[in-house]
Amino acid sequence: MVMNEQTMRMLELDKMLMLAADYTVSPAGRRLAEKHMPSADERQVEAWLEETEEAAALLAAGASIPLSAMEGIDVIVALLGKGRVYTVSELHQMNVWLTSIAQSKRYMDNKRQTAARIASYADSMSDCPELRKELDRCLRGGVLADEASAELGRIRRQLYAIEGKIEKRLEQSMSKYKSALQESIISKRRGHYVIAVKRELRKQVPGTVWDESASGQTLFVEPTDIASLQMEWDSWKADEERECYAIQARLSEMAGARASELAWNVDAMAAFDFITARGKLSRMYDGRRPAMSRLPVIRLVNARHPLIDKRQCVPLDAELGANWRQLIVTGPNTGGKTVALKTFGLLVLLHQCGFLIPADAASELGVFAQVMADLGDGQNLEQSLSTFSAHMTNVASMVNAAGERSLLLLDELAAGTDPGEGIALSVAVLEHLLLKRSLVAATTHFNEIKTYAAETEGCMNASMTFDRETLKPLHRLVIGEVGESRAFAVARRFGLPEMIVARAETLASNAVSAAPVQTDRSVSERSSRPYASESVRRQQPQKPEQRIERPRSESGEADSQTGENRRKPLLAGDCVWIYPMKRTGIVYKEADERGNVIVQVEQRKMSFSHKRLAPYIDRTRLYPGEDYDMSIVFDSKDNRKKRHLMNRKHVKGLEIVTDPEAGE
Repeated sequence: MVMNEQTMRMLELDKMLMLAADYTVSPAGRRLAEKHMPSADERQVEAWLEETEEAAALLAAGASIPLSAMEGIDVIVALLGKGRVYTVSELHQMNVWLTSIAQSKRYMDNKRQTAARIASYADSMSDCPELRKELDRCLRGGVLADEASAELGRIRRQLYAIEGKIEKRLEQSMSKYKSALQESIISKRRGHYVIAVKRELRKQVPGTVWDESASGQTLFVEPTDIASLQMEWDSWKADEERECYAIQARLSEMAGARASELAWNVDAMAAFDFITARGKLSRMYDGRRPAMSRLPVIRLVNARHPLIDKRQCVPLDAELGANWRQLIVTGPNTGGKTVALKTFGLLVLLHQCGFLIPADAASELGVFAQVMADLGDGQNLEQSLSTFSAHMTNVASMVNAAGERSLLLLDELAAGTDPGEGIALSVAVLEHLLLKRSLVAATTHFNEIKTYAAETEGCMNASMTFDRETLKPLHRLVIGEVGESRAFAVARRFGLPEMIVARAETLASNAVSAAPVQTDRSVSERSSRPYASESVRRQQPQKPEQRIERPRSESGEADSQTGENRRKPLLAGDCVWIYPMKRTGIVYKEADERGNVIVQVEQRKMSFSHKRLAPYIDRTRLYPGEDYDMSIVFDSKDNRKKRHLMNRKHVKGLEIVTDPEAGE
């Protein structure tokens, strides 16, 4: 599979592999986790997923899977068959390891119905019963046992006998030189039996000094009385060392004869360790195995980013590749657009690495040959790359490598340069990728790119939702809707002074009001400079939820009134276009001395500055005659009945309750 290191970091696959590595218990298993890469081979991916699913099932059943830490085994196995004579501790490590392999084989044999594939891997390991039996016989508590050979047993019996004679004779010496002793103990220094003698009385005890205390007041002396016995003991000790070496050499030769089996055991146990780590990590984020498609498609149901706490992560439902090959994600800043892209990419990579994914089992994923991402600004001062040039460097390599089984993730299209040129470049790139049938998920704030997605066959808009009441993003992706950037709301939320935000809103509304003809002309000029070429433009009408709405007159033409007409006062009953809400409303109360107009929107009365409103349909074209009762439009049926009754007579307790006028 083609995936560069930059994409791996952007999508945080490296973090996931490090988490998996932390769940391993052996150095060999950790190395497998750290160097693991996604595969584009469907059979390999299916095998990995089956392994992980089986391991997760064993763990879910409360099983404690026997795994070996294999400490030091790598070095031992690497030297097999090369003439090395292993130390007793190394032989002990080998014995412990072979015992753990035998335990794993027995365990997996009992779990064959639950984990058939992993059980077959355990069958391939060999616990080398003859070698293990001989190691068990020769080793006791990490040392060579007396039973390791008849000769070793004979030598050690002689040593035990001599040591007994030495101790008996030392006791006699201690009684003999009692007045010269610092304390009545027998100890060993440099392999010699000694007694503790006062320095000033050293001459009273003939013998050899082998050590002294830290203060220098005590000397450790080997009395002359035991010198002959000590020499005999040294001779037998040398015989013991030669015999131990011979036994170690014999055991090392037995192990070397099974070098290939032991080397395979290391690989199999490391794989077993990594499979279990994948199961543990998948259970950590509540992973499921999605259906695998033979086609390059993505269908995610209740998907989450595995590195985000699931208590704070809003599940994601999305699809790409089945009904459309490009998904243009829009919405507010901090609304989760980039997280959505990362979720697409990371779950695809985890799936092709053999991990279960944090999504419902109803999800479906294909196998991709390439996953490429361009996220973040990419600025690099060392390479003299600006934000835009860094984007173009990435995008160029992605476009050149893209194919039908490619997934491309593009964040903030048209960013970092002149908006007009950036938009044109972005649309051209999207058109090219659409012709190459690559799958693309991209984010943008530009209406022209949203329009391209709405008008082009094979493309779809999607929106990250926004709570208008709390001014906070909801981080929920809705397919088929066009999102808004909500820059002013986000600026308020993050503490930009209100006077600045209010001034910005005024400037924005003035800019929109001052140039409606230019805005609509840019739409009408698409025949000479289109945002979507005829080869990729939709043939069918736009879906209502995908259309980028603009204020138009009731005849369907874009508002092209003169500046004089636009300054005409708005009257009660006029239908107006509300720029902040991108929809229409009916004027309830005309502008006050501050220029604020009350507009009814879906039975709600809301106050807007007249600068944020544009005439849409004149009231004379909506209602029959100047004396038309506007209470029919603004009042509820119940209130109209009450008002009619009040005009006729007084009714005690009768009252009309109206909603308070809401501000913006």
